[in-house]
Amino acid sequence: MNKFLITLFLLISNCQTGELKVIADLPLTLKEVSGTETTKQSNLIWTLNDGGNKPRLYGLDSKGRIIKALKINAKNHDWEDLASDKQGNLYIGDFGNNLSKRKNLTILKISVDSLSNSKSTHIERISFRYSNQEKFPPKKKSLHFDCEAFFYFNDSLYLFTKSRVKGDFGKTFLYKIPATKGHHVATLESSFNSCSEVDCWMTSADISDDGKSVVLLSPKSIWLFTDFKNDDFFNGTITEIPLNYGSQKEGVCFKDNSILYVTDEKAHGAGGNLYEFVLNR
Repeated sequence: MNKFLITLFLLISNCQTGELKVIADLPLTLKEVSGTETTKQSNLIWTLNDGGNKPRLYGLDSKGRIIKALKINAKNHDWEDLASDKQGNLYIGDFGNNLSKRKNLTILKISVDSLSNSKSTHIERISFRYSNQEKFPPKKKSLHFDCEAFFYFNDSLYLFTKSRVKGDFGKTFLYKIPATKGHHVATLESSFNSCSEVDCWMTSADISDDGKSVVLLSPKSIWLFTDFKNDDFFNGTITEIPLNYGSQKEGVCFKDNSILYVTDEKAHGAGGNLYEFVLNR
């Protein structure tokens, strides 16, 4: 495709994607993209597919092209999100749990050295259980133990659950575990409720490098949390930013302290793109 056609495609796409600016059409390899992250030690945008796909990490350039594909020596039970720490290590959230019955919830830590080595990847396993889950699965009114969103902050991992309870889809519980290998109990820290519809459930999360802004992604909105103290993320200024574009949005991360990357799956004739979104416009 020549430069004129690419420019025309992006202009047309941007007119149809609400507040999101299309950067690239993602390759078919990422048709079920489920998490997106940047790291300090790499200029690539890291992505992955969700459960049922190959255990691969993909590094994209700014035009959405796959520059690196790393085989991860672990099963993709239900990979859902990516996080990174200040050293440049990546964390894969294998905690998708649609029926709230999994007992093998895991986060895979991929060392920064492995990200630059295409031949081998060093993994540390961080397994956990939720402190307040007693039944596997629980009753339908308690299907609150699915998770698609997390990030790293101050030596801990913060998990935001996705509600599967009818009429309470916008409820997310915040849990915290140490970012160290071993088995941990995820402690319940707080909760937040956006709205009740299906397009309110939370599918990804990130925190800015300066630690001053948190974003949660839902199919219809970006939720921005600022002016919080320490890790009390829900006790500050909360802003909903409607995206005005319906698609299966699955990944969000900070490009810098004021610009986000967003990804969505290709489904029902929409999505399958890498977007930019500018905060504080």
